[in-house]
Amino acid sequence: MSAKFREFVPPDDAPRYAGLDVDAETYADHVGEMLRLGLGDNNPFDLIVERSNAPFQGVSADGTIEPGLFDLAAEGAPIADMVKAANHLLSTVTPAERAKLVHPLTSVLRRRWLNPEFYLFRHGLRLDEVTAETRTAVFDFLKTTLSEAGYTKVRNCMYVNGFLGTIMVAPLIMNEYSYNFTLFGEPSLTEPWGWQMHGHHCVLNCQIVGEQMVMTPCFWGAEPNEVDRGPRRGLTLFTDEENLAVALFETLPAQLRERVVLYPSAYDPAVPQGRLSPFDHLHLGGFSQDNRVIPYQGAPAADFGAASRDKLVELIEVYHRHLPDGPKAARMAEIQKQLDSTYFCWIGGSGPEDPFYYRIQNPVTLIEFDHHAGVFLNNPTAMRFHIHTLVRTPNGNDYGMALVRQYCEAHQRSMAGLELNQ
Repeated sequence: MSAKFREFVPPDDAPRYAGLDVDAETYADHVGEMLRLGLGDNNPFDLIVERSNAPFQGVSADGTIEPGLFDLAAEGAPIADMVKAANHLLSTVTPAERAKLVHPLTSVLRRRWLNPEFYLFRHGLRLDEVTAETRTAVFDFLKTTLSEAGYTKVRNCMYVNGFLGTIMVAPLIMNEYSYNFTLFGEPSLTEPWGWQMHGHHCVLNCQIVGEQMVMTPCFWGAEPNEVDRGPRRGLTLFTDEENLAVALFETLPAQLRERVVLYPSAYDPAVPQGRLSPFDHLHLGGFSQDNRVIPYQGAPAADFGAASRDKLVELIEVYHRHLPDGPKAARMAEIQKQLDSTYFCWIGGSGPEDPFYYRIQNPVTLIEFDHHAGVFLNNPTAMRFHIHTLVRTPNGNDYGMALVRQYCEAHQRSMAGLELNQ
């Protein structure tokens, strides 16, 4: 453990602490108003609402959705346990809480999520505002839905968020439970339904269709990515996502590295204007990007040697460890089928302290990893202790939308609101 981030904790009298001593809603309302005044129509948070009201197409490489990639199938999702746990959760809430917790399956609210700390989208139940019984029921539900590794990863991200809140003396804005949980549709063994958890550095969107599960878009992050004090001292996040990527990069011969590396640094003069985002840094598939065109870049695995292909698959597997065994095996099989057309690109260096970005992309998955500059910490450029990662399902199956549409077609049914997301 380096605890290098401690060098960049703002001093006690720093302006960065101003306004952090209020509740989450007051803070978010103030930030939203400042952004509207400063950016007008370019305010990214208003754009989320605007874009979520637009028809859903999905992320693509060229603006065209490739058909025939996703099929209804029995994949062994633990649906019975999930329904039981969801119904138990519902039994713990009041009628008013239920109205906040449960929304229609096709509600545009599921496309309104944020990974920053701003509490702008308030659908669902905020876990720091519910009873201990309800919060425990949410966690029990997550345990049934995620693998053991996945549940641990989520809870670790939540804990580190609270750790950052302690550092910044902002416990009402960032704490272990400052996350919203929402159900979309009614829990069912046969009908499609889903859920979402969103908050700072941890966003999960899950769609269930029979025994199938699609859990994208997903976002995990941490600032800092390590805990150096308190009962969880020694906790470090995203080591496999980081180290395996470097190991993969180092297996590539020089001529392939030349194709894979887009720029030697995020701040290289050759980086196109607008490629760096103040909120997403180098990420392309973040919040409000449900329909973004993201061209393939770098080199395809078809050009990799055996060792590099194996490392690539190993790295991809890391991003699916949160899934139960059946859905994980199904997703990995989909990806393996597209392995030759899986592109890998890189921005940055690969030395022990070099920050970097990478993207893994094929017709059925989009994975991004990015080292960020400080948001609450003072590092002005990207460093390794602030990490963002995300996973999407391109070509129309984020939020399981392709499967929901197929379900409706197979059962000769329409679903109110689905036309909004076509």
